[in-house]
Amino acid sequence: MRLLLGLLLSLLLPLIALCAEDYYKVLGISKSASDREIKKAYKAKSLQYHPDKNPGDESANTKFLEVTEAYEILHDKELRGIYDRGGHTAVERHKQGGQQHGHNPFDVFSQFFGGGGRFGGERRGPNVEIKVAVPLRDFYNGRDTQFTVEKQAICEKCEGTGSADGQVDTCSTCGGRGIRIQKHQLAPGIYQQVQMQCDVCHGRGKTIKHPCPVCGGRKVVREQETHDLHVERGMPHGVRITYENEADASPDWVAGDMLVYLVEQEPQLGKEDDERTDGTFFRRRGKDLFWREVLSLREAWMGDWTRNITHLDGHVVQLSRKKGEVIQPGTVEIVQGEGMPIWHGEHSEGAYDMEFGSLHVEYVVVLPDQMDKSMEKEFWGLWEKWRKKKGVDLHKDSGRPDPKDHDEL
Repeated sequence: MRLLLGLLLSLLLPLIALCAEDYYKVLGISKSASDREIKKAYKAKSLQYHPDKNPGDESANTKFLEVTEAYEILHDKELRGIYDRGGHTAVERHKQGGQQHGHNPFDVFSQFFGGGGRFGGERRGPNVEIKVAVPLRDFYNGRDTQFTVEKQAICEKCEGTGSADGQVDTCSTCGGRGIRIQKHQLAPGIYQQVQMQCDVCHGRGKTIKHPCPVCGGRKVVREQETHDLHVERGMPHGVRITYENEADASPDWVAGDMLVYLVEQEPQLGKEDDERTDGTFFRRRGKDLFWREVLSLREAWMGDWTRNITHLDGHVVQLSRKKGEVIQPGTVEIVQGEGMPIWHGEHSEGAYDMEFGSLHVEYVVVLPDQMDKSMEKEFWGLWEKWRKKKGVDLHKDSGRPDPKDHDEL
C-alpha cells in the first residue's frame, strides 16, 4: 500500500508542478529580480488583491494566496535557489523532507503594513505628505521615473516583535495593561490614586529579555525606499498622487497612505533639464507657457528677422517679423496651441487629440549704451531720406520719422 501511495505521489507531483503558475510571473518580475524588487512587487500585488479590498471576489482571494506563496519562496534565498534549480517539484520535496514552511498569508502581509494583516476594524496609522520636484519638461512630455523617501518600516530581522529570539513576555509589573496605579498619601488616612505609564515596559504591556540587535527592541527601523512615479502629460503644479498604505509602518497599526505632491522644479541654468543657458527659459501658468525673447534695438525698430525657439519636446516654434514691422518693448505675442497639454485627470492618458494651451512670447528690447558707427550712419541716413521725402524743414518742425515709413525709405 505504501509503495502504491509513493508511486502515485511521484506521478502527481510533476503534474501539480506543471499546473502551478510560475512564481516570477505571479509577482510580475524577472528571474534576475533583486530582493528589493521582490519585496516591492509583493507589496503592490498584495494590496491589489487583499480580501478586505475585494469582498466576495474569490478570484482576488486566490490571487492573494498565490502572491503570498510566491513571495514566501522567492524572498528566502535557500528556497529561491531550490525553486530556480528544480521548480515547484523541488520545493514540494523540500517541504516533505521536514523543512517547516508556510505562514498565514495575513501574517506575511502584516510584516509590511502592520495591523495584524487586515484592514477592517484595525487601528490606522497617520498619512504622510511629501513633495517631489519635477522639471517642467517632464510635466510637458510625461515621464516614468522614481523617487526615494526615508520612512519607518517594520524590522525584517525580528519580524516586528523586537525580540532577538522571538520571545515576548507579558509585563509582570503592569500585567500587560501598560499602565500602573500609584497611591500618594496626602494626609494621614487620605490617599490619592494616580494612573501613569508603566516605567518597566514603557506602556507596551510586553517585555523583551533579548532585544533585536537591528532595531534595539523598537520593532521598527528607518530605511530608504524607492517608489515608481508616473508623471502624466499636462499634470498641474501641486497635483496629488496617493500611494496606499505606504506611510510609516508599525506592528501596532495598518500603515496610512503616502500623499505625494508634484511641484515644479526651479530651473538650474546650464543643467540638462533647462531650456537655455543664457537666462531665458519657459515658465508655466496653468495651461499656458511664457517665454521672453530678447531683441536688439535694430531688430525691434527695423524688423526683418527670424528666431527659432526649441520647445520642451524638441520641436521648433518659429518667430519672425518682416522688414519695417516694429516691435514695441513689452509687446506680447500669443501663439495658439503651443502651451501646456491640457490634463483631464485619468482620461488624458493615451488621448490622441490632446488639447494644448497657448504660448505667450514677451519681447524685451535691449538698448545699447551707444550706437556703433554703422548703426549711427544707417539711422541718420534714414532720417535724412524721410526728412526730404516729407519736406520737413528742421528750422520749423522738429518732427520725428514714423516707424511705419521705414519700408517706404
